[in-house]
Amino acid sequence: MNPKPHSPRGSVAALTLGALGVVYGDIGTSPLYAVNEIFFGHGHVAPTPENARGCISLVIWALIIVVATKYVAFVLRADNDGEGGVFALYGLLHKYRSHGLRYLMFGLMLAAGLLFGDGVITPAISVLSAVEGLNVATPMFEHAVVPITLVILTGLFAIQSKGTEKVGRVFGPILVVWFLVIGTLGARQIAGHPEILHALNPIWGVRFLHTAGLRMSLLVLGSVVLTVTGGEALYADMGHFGKQSIRISWFGMVFPALLLNYLGQGAFLMSGAPVVKNNLFFSMVPHAFVLPMVLLATLATIIASQALISGAFSLASQGIGLGLFPRMRIVHTHHAHEGQIYVPFVNWALFVGCIVLVISFGSSSALAAAYGLAESGVMVATSMAMLPFARLSWKWSLPALSLFVVFGLVDGSFLLANSLKVFEGGFVPLTLGIVLFVVMTTWRWGRKATFAAYSSKRTMTMKELVEHKEKATVSFDRNAILMVPKPLRHMHDNTPALLQLLLDRYGLLPRNIVFVEIVHAKTPYIHENRYQVTVFQKDTGQGSIVSVTMKFGFLEETNVEHVLEELAGHHQVDLPADPHKWIVHVSQENLIPAKNTGIGGRIRLVIFSVLRRMSQPAYYSYGLGNEVQLSAEIMPVKLM
Repeated sequence: MNPKPHSPRGSVAALTLGALGVVYGDIGTSPLYAVNEIFFGHGHVAPTPENARGCISLVIWALIIVVATKYVAFVLRADNDGEGGVFALYGLLHKYRSHGLRYLMFGLMLAAGLLFGDGVITPAISVLSAVEGLNVATPMFEHAVVPITLVILTGLFAIQSKGTEKVGRVFGPILVVWFLVIGTLGARQIAGHPEILHALNPIWGVRFLHTAGLRMSLLVLGSVVLTVTGGEALYADMGHFGKQSIRISWFGMVFPALLLNYLGQGAFLMSGAPVVKNNLFFSMVPHAFVLPMVLLATLATIIASQALISGAFSLASQGIGLGLFPRMRIVHTHHAHEGQIYVPFVNWALFVGCIVLVISFGSSSALAAAYGLAESGVMVATSMAMLPFARLSWKWSLPALSLFVVFGLVDGSFLLANSLKVFEGGFVPLTLGIVLFVVMTTWRWGRKATFAAYSSKRTMTMKELVEHKEKATVSFDRNAILMVPKPLRHMHDNTPALLQLLLDRYGLLPRNIVFVEIVHAKTPYIHENRYQVTVFQKDTGQGSIVSVTMKFGFLEETNVEHVLEELAGHHQVDLPADPHKWIVHVSQENLIPAKNTGIGGRIRLVIFSVLRRMSQPAYYSYGLGNEVQLSAEIMPVKLM
């Protein structure tokens, strides 16, 4: 029952190819719109040769500092049993929560909410920017860009329930072609104007910021951050592909291709050639190849969108496992790979969000105002979280920690720059992030408050239960499983209120009682000590009382029924091998606010009650109810 230590499946070559198709879809399609925003979007920088060198220098060094150094070289080392991402980092810091990290962990929860906001914007802006290439080919498609984008997005979200295994096989090869093509386009321009290579010197970027003034510098940095959006995906997808494959694909193909293309865009501006329809990327493409390039770009952006959607499913699943989200229905789309999942609610919520954004903003340039704020917020949270983690886990000295201070300052400058976009569209991911943060904190509070109120009910001890059962002359000839909120391991432990309710109602106890408590660990997987069995009574005549504590990681499927079948098969609990002969008793709490609860507390209780109604019952998410009989008891619980 204990799985082997987690590691990605497949050869390094296969994983590297897969990483190209999933990890780098977002950052790999940024050349479609990022530099364009600096000169022809919200930046409004004059496309002079000096400005081209300065701005491209900022782009290149943003990639070097934020992606190549911060994420690829250092953050990838912070793995939680091979997994990465903000929730994995949350789990790593959870064991250090006594070191005053409470507010930092709240920051990671907000970052997770912002990532969902990013997941709404990325498919919309990516597909829009690709389809807009049709305007460069011919003006006849000018009014068809939005409808075509809506059709593509609808099809993309409609196929999610089928799983992505077959589509995923071609993700990598298509992205390989994409990176080779954009690198070639850039190299072609560099050959004509090699002076753009001066942009490799960071002095040009610093000089531009010095002469541009504060407001212009912030506007430009707000567009430069678009070149590193998707950087968080390197960390989030570490569990699927491994840090080695992610590093190989970055330095072997992605970074060189992006470097060539961004330098090429700067060289094109230095040449003074006309920028058709203010679309810098497609203006570099020879006219005869514009339509094929639009097709390739559309495929690349669909892949980038698919990666974000799949990432949102994984993020939701992790949040549920950590007890931060209500339990939603999760469909496993592949029998052999647990990570391939489909979450219907998340899928259609993202779809509605994308459609609304495309219709409301109408162009990638307008939508870029809403983009970047979420990503820069997540980058700041990651840098802040890495400071205590490197200090406590890696035992870094204070001078060494200054490295993450530098990263934090760079990320903070991007966040400050994107704060100018709040009223131009940045409120979209910010609002989504705050709403989801409220959902997470409310759900977390409600579960703890319910547990505390439920546990405070006065009941008999396990010793008294055993004595009562030994004296009883009659009992139900049943095998009863009771789901309980805390472990029962000692005779002085109090029995759960659910047992007292059943005893008061029927006056009898089942012959065999199995208490089951589920522990959701802050690690992705449990490799040993999956369960602990405590025997309180085992008598041929009187029956048995057994307590079982089961542990599951936040990336594992919580299949309680399967574990119980294994325990029954090894005779560790007195249960028939046939689950149809079991009865599982669960409680459904009727939450009642205390008399002295204020308005704020009552509002929070209302929100929690709504989330409870939306949430899938725990016993169904635990794999119970498929074969076993369920008995749900309504129990009043007063929240203090």
